[in-house]
Amino acid sequence: MFTQIEGGVCAPLGFRANGVHCGIRKNKTKRDLALILADVRCAAACVYTTTLVKGAPILVTKEHVQDGYAQAVIVNSGNANTCNADGVEIAEKMCFLVEQKTGIPASDVLVASTGVIGQPLSLEPIAGGMNALAAGLGNGAANSAAAAEAIMTTDTYKKEIAISFDLGGKQCKMGAIAKGVGMINPNMATLLMFVTTDVAISPAMLQKALSQDVRSSLNMLSVDGDTSTNDTFCVLASGKAGNKCIEREGKAFSTFKKALHAVTSAMCRLLARDGEGATRLIECKVRGANTLKDARIAAKAVVNSSLLKAAIFGADANWGRVLCALGYSGAKLDPDTIDVNFRSRAGILPVCKAGKGIYFSEDFAKVVLSEEEIDIDITVGEGKFEATAWGCDLTYDYVKINGDYRT
Repeated sequence: MFTQIEGGVCAPLGFRANGVHCGIRKNKTKRDLALILADVRCAAACVYTTTLVKGAPILVTKEHVQDGYAQAVIVNSGNANTCNADGVEIAEKMCFLVEQKTGIPASDVLVASTGVIGQPLSLEPIAGGMNALAAGLGNGAANSAAAAEAIMTTDTYKKEIAISFDLGGKQCKMGAIAKGVGMINPNMATLLMFVTTDVAISPAMLQKALSQDVRSSLNMLSVDGDTSTNDTFCVLASGKAGNKCIEREGKAFSTFKKALHAVTSAMCRLLARDGEGATRLIECKVRGANTLKDARIAAKAVVNSSLLKAAIFGADANWGRVLCALGYSGAKLDPDTIDVNFRSRAGILPVCKAGKGIYFSEDFAKVVLSEEEIDIDITVGEGKFEATAWGCDLTYDYVKINGDYRT
């Protein structure tokens, strides 16, 4: 149904992007300012961090997207613009800089920042980089890649994806870029992620699709149990694909939601795999729950467990930590029905049946858990609900990175 294509956020019709080094970062080899621009005013939808301490850009973006439309997104890395007395003023001025260089009204510009919290953000380097940022806008794959690089902090690689799909006989496209690494434990989406699509859809239905999707995608992602102050997930829809505008529930809306989930779930894997210091991706699937809520709570608890994450780092099949996490998760389940298997490319390792340990080879366990992608398959009963969560192992490098992140 969905075909992966090149182009990231520039793949859909009507979008251009760019990323440059403007000087927020001292390292001149790292891009630190990104711009995504639409040819037309787009239907727009956003979700944000739920923490009470929010970055100034979120306050400005919320104001600018109130009418359900936007045409550009400007993003800086290297500084979160959070807990600053002039934070809102700086975020507003970033939007005005876009207006000056592109003609798009500042009120139609969304803004996001990521990096160190509580450090003053000077507008000077951003203003100085705007000419190059605007001049380099383009709709090629390299342009999306430049933007994806510019929003990275301690990410070790760019996160981007694009897909094409049919909607009512029209070819439609959807693309995304994101950054993650640390402070990843959402109660919304704990990262920066920007999705573009050329689907014609009303702002109300776009917001509905986004708000529903994060419950089973980004809300099920965890790296370290910390929720960021700047988490922002925005979707812009240009409508240039020419499909009949989606204004209500139905087949077209269902297809759109599936396309969105294909993008967000793929990005969850990329984000979890590149958690700070991570060496392994963990995908936990819980089946047999009596409610969807129980399935989600249980799966999230497992990938959130520091003890389990440390065990995966050490390739130690310490399955008791899985049951421990399930037990305190708050999910309603019967411990005597729990089955647990570890799985990777090297094979399947059953470790627990009906809540009790079973014999397994420690040598084979080491082989299975030494792969870079580890699946934890859990059955908690005979219910019909299931959920998937994504996480990563906990390593020495995570402590090293965050021990001197600011200095």
